[in-house]
Amino acid sequence: MPDAHGITAVLIHGAWAGGWVWDTIAPHLEARGFRVLAPDLPGCGARLGDPAKASLTGCVDDLEQQLSAVSGPLLLVGHSGGGAVATQLAEAVSERVIGVAYLAGMMLPSGMGFGEIVAEMVDQHPEAAGIGPHLEWEAGGLVSRVPATAIREIFLQDVSDATAAAAIPHFGPQAEGSRTLVPHWTRERFGQLPRLYVEARQDRSVVLPVQRRMQQLVPGAQVVSLDTAHVPQVAAPEAVADILTTFAEEQVGVTHPATNLPKEKNPQ
Repeated sequence: MPDAHGITAVLIHGAWAGGWVWDTIAPHLEARGFRVLAPDLPGCGARLGDPAKASLTGCVDDLEQQLSAVSGPLLLVGHSGGGAVATQLAEAVSERVIGVAYLAGMMLPSGMGFGEIVAEMVDQHPEAAGIGPHLEWEAGGLVSRVPATAIREIFLQDVSDATAAAAIPHFGPQAEGSRTLVPHWTRERFGQLPRLYVEARQDRSVVLPVQRRMQQLVPGAQVVSLDTAHVPQVAAPEAVADILTTFAEEQVGVTHPATNLPKEKNPQ
């Protein structure tokens, strides 16, 4: 079995979730030699706070503060919307990052939001609307929630009833400011980092054609495909842990700059 050599896996959850979404996979990563950091992000769930103040900058600043107490190399792992956070964090701390992995994640060009990609594709792929039509809104449109039935049908259709029943109550409110995220990155920092994209072929939220469109827009990632729904770290934790460990092991002591990256839009 590959060994992660004490790398810290920074596990970044997506919208409406929290650090709990990594509970199933964390022991498998620790058994493979990772240290695991799986924080709750501001603007979500118990850390909703003032939704008017939620932002990508706030998420990254919060993670940077937590990482100040962590030594050694980092593997950033972003699930779903957490992919945009992982990208922006990688831009900020690129010198510490050995690679960035996306689990059905939002791997976005600089200056582009996920909604732009969906809008581009929804006529040809109506299913690209994903979870959007199911959302319930509050706080004047600043906060959304996902009904339990939609969580089961859109996020967790491939897990057992018991697993779904245990997870559904943990999903919480999400501020728009920390959901509709637009990363800004440069070729010199994020752009030179090795990347891995783990496809979820049954995904009904970030559907497969959208996942593959993001791979086209930000080329150069290794790609592994799994026959899971939107939350592969819950549905197939051992398989995902093996994939992440192999990817991390490949990067230790080796430089694999990404190639053929497009010029960023509106770099900051």
